[in-house]
Amino acid sequence: MSDASTPKPAHTLDRRQVLSAAAGIAAALGIGSSAISPALAATKPKRHQLTGPFDSFRDYIKALEERGLLLRVARVDQDQYELAALTYRLIDEFGWYGAPAVLVEEIRQDGRWMKGPVITNHQGHWDTEAIIWGKEPVPGDGPATYREVFNYLYGMMESSNGKPASIPTRQVPAATAPVKEIVLRGDEINLLDFAFIKSNPGDSARYVNTGSVFTEDPELGMNFGTYRCEIKGPRRLGINPEDGQTGWKMFMKKIERGEKTCPVSIVVGNDPIAWFVSSSLISKGGADELAIAGGLRGRAIDVVKSETNDMLIPANAELVIEGEVLLDQMEPEGPFGEMYGYLGLKKDRNFVMNVSCVTARKNPWILNQFTGATRGFCTAPLEAFSFYRLKKLIPNAVAFHSPVEWTGIGILSIDKTAPGQALALGKKLASLVPISKVLIVVDKDIDVLNRTEVMQAVGARWQPYPAAEIIKEARGMPLDPSAPKRPMSSKIVIDATRQWPEEGGPAVYPERNRDLLNKLAPEAKQLVDARWEEYLRGWKRGG
Repeated sequence: MSDASTPKPAHTLDRRQVLSAAAGIAAALGIGSSAISPALAATKPKRHQLTGPFDSFRDYIKALEERGLLLRVARVDQDQYELAALTYRLIDEFGWYGAPAVLVEEIRQDGRWMKGPVITNHQGHWDTEAIIWGKEPVPGDGPATYREVFNYLYGMMESSNGKPASIPTRQVPAATAPVKEIVLRGDEINLLDFAFIKSNPGDSARYVNTGSVFTEDPELGMNFGTYRCEIKGPRRLGINPEDGQTGWKMFMKKIERGEKTCPVSIVVGNDPIAWFVSSSLISKGGADELAIAGGLRGRAIDVVKSETNDMLIPANAELVIEGEVLLDQMEPEGPFGEMYGYLGLKKDRNFVMNVSCVTARKNPWILNQFTGATRGFCTAPLEAFSFYRLKKLIPNAVAFHSPVEWTGIGILSIDKTAPGQALALGKKLASLVPISKVLIVVDKDIDVLNRTEVMQAVGARWQPYPAAEIIKEARGMPLDPSAPKRPMSSKIVIDATRQWPEEGGPAVYPERNRDLLNKLAPEAKQLVDARWEEYLRGWKRGG
């Protein structure tokens, strides 16, 4: 990542501000003061007892609460979409990277109150990037935290020559596995009894939308990925791997071989690193992804055998749904509110699963993702691993970032060494990264994490002609609501580097005012740093 300093975003709040704002939100939504986590009220630094890497989802959530990053709510009425509205209000108030996780103890769905907890936005805050690895965030500086974690993980990739570390899983007896505390079979199962919710009014049904779908294939190996699963009945689920995803490839391989069913185990409530692995692509070729998650954690993941198939799943998970995908049957599925923040398409034909067994902890904790409204998972790991590979193709790349709230936009910074280079490299990257529909290339002095700097570069360094190129058709994202021929998309590369005279730029390019201040009057910054607290004492804050 760029070493350029990044101003603290306006939405980055300290704990006292979070408490004050959260209390106001709670009052506005009719949530009692007892619903706010006690940790949010803590204004004095405290020693953290729970540190990552974590063995379970609930240990991680407890650590967030200890750090004041969890809003605890007693009850919400999701039949009125209260939790959805609360999530949007929190994001509006604190931003995608500043809003706390939310834990709801009891939730109303389909006319009845159900015990939770239901958790959402569990990896939204900047600080979670560090916490899941057992590292301390940089106080009050989310981008700096992100950079430190990025550098740590990039260094991990360098030391292993680009191959993620791997520690084989450790199988434990079912009698000691928390996820086997409850075992339900056949008519004992009713998925509607669990606190899975209908997230958006436009959704077709309640969804298991954070399940890690475990599949195996003799040719493709083992895989688990996060695919949305529509609850169609007490023991029936839709499963939606998108065209080209590994789960989809495995189903198609089995269909080609004439197989009629595919055993599946769907894990809900993974530890935070296993969740990241499930939600991203860091390995190919059928590698044991749980072993990779163990390598990233630095210790083996405890696993236990599924009840109805031979797949090994995390023993410390919250809940597992087992059954078979019916490869010779398809059913309509959706619509569902997707990652672009728009309602996805209803699918006329999609995979469907018969559920034969559910195992769970007592009172399992249910993770829900408001897709397209909050960050789904920490992104520094994926960007660090992807950037390591990118550097092999583009040696003068300095940083690459895809802001989660700017779905479809990618930002590449380069050490530009020749005219025309930025457009050429941008076109290469646009062809490699399906999700990047708008690819902005900037100079190495621009911090890709600083949205203001990037937009200023577009405004001050870019001329639409000749410093842009439209790609008429390339592989895009199947979920892009603007694409008429999914998954194909048109794309645009924006060269927002300083245009050299050979590229039609001005003969002399002026320097930025901020750079001149730092270069010609460095003592000014030192003076302000020394008097910073004094300045703030003169500010009578409103609110």
